[in-house]
Amino acid sequence: MAGNRIICEKNNVDYITIRKAMCQDARTKEEVREIAGVCLECDSCKTELDQILSSVCGCKDVSLEAVVNAVKHGAATVDEVGQATGAGIDCGRCKILVENVIKLGK
Repeated sequence: MAGNRIICEKNNVDYITIRKAMCQDARTKEEVREIAGVCLECDSCKTELDQILSSVCGCKDVSLEAVVNAVKHGAATVDEVGQATGAGIDCGRCKILVENVIKLGK
């Protein structure tokens, strides 16, 4: 898990704020900029946002793609996604994001 640290140095936006934006449907850098206020210009935005956006569960190293695929293949609950991918079965911090992926299907 990444822990909470500043990701956007220019606008002082931390990791948790970015993850919360993802729980509010942000899936692209532009959507994270709109919801969380990242600049997309500083070095850390350029180097870290893609990795953050592509990950759902840091404890089990589960990608967004793996969770989306589990949902597309029938996982309809957080527990079912956890069984299929491992996401949400350790610390549980990613469960809200998993619920969001189930709701949106993306």
